[in-house]
Amino acid sequence: MKLFIDSANVADIKKAYKVGVLSGVTTNPSLVAKEGVKFEDRIEEILKLVPKVESVSAEVTPDAITAEEMIAQAEELIKINNYDKNITIKLPMTLDGLEACRYLADKGIKTNVTLIFTVNQALLAARAGATYVSPFLGRLDDISEDGVQLVVKIAELFRIHNLDAQIIAASVRHPDHVTRVAMAGAHIATVPFSIIEQISKHPLTDQGLEKFAADWKKAVKS
Repeated sequence: MKLFIDSANVADIKKAYKVGVLSGVTTNPSLVAKEGVKFEDRIEEILKLVPKVESVSAEVTPDAITAEEMIAQAEELIKINNYDKNITIKLPMTLDGLEACRYLADKGIKTNVTLIFTVNQALLAARAGATYVSPFLGRLDDISEDGVQLVVKIAELFRIHNLDAQIIAASVRHPDHVTRVAMAGAHIATVPFSIIEQISKHPLTDQGLEKFAADWKKAVKS
């Protein structure tokens, strides 16, 4: 399973990219708004920061309601950084979003259909040509539904019907989500940098390093 970082924070993206585990970046207008910068400028900055990843998702803004409006925004976004091949257009799971997805897919533009909460929505997105589909785990957990089970069902559906859209497990809230969606068949988990930090650590790792350091110090002294 690949890891994307879900962030518009340049410092966090730099740190994750430097570690060497990053395959992509997902953003949205809300994340960029927290940074206090122009959306297009931050997307361009991110694309330059992570040249070797497979995807940087740039989402159409909420005021783009119709397929025509989404397509118009998408065409502006793909011009960023001289039509960078890594840019992916993130679209909402609506009928207009699906129409825009099919239009862009037919032109060879990568798409990520977001805010998916049912297997049927994932099926529609895949049939519309989405490169990625993004089921939201945490938000389902918030309403006492098991978000990981949604990933299980989508992965099985895609396997049975040979659909090649990749599943991005989104709204990941804690390290156990990462383990569970990996076992459930997600192709990708998109996580904040805090989760990447958490899954890199374990108390026994720290204890082991401390013991190795102490033993090495003794060995050097002797």
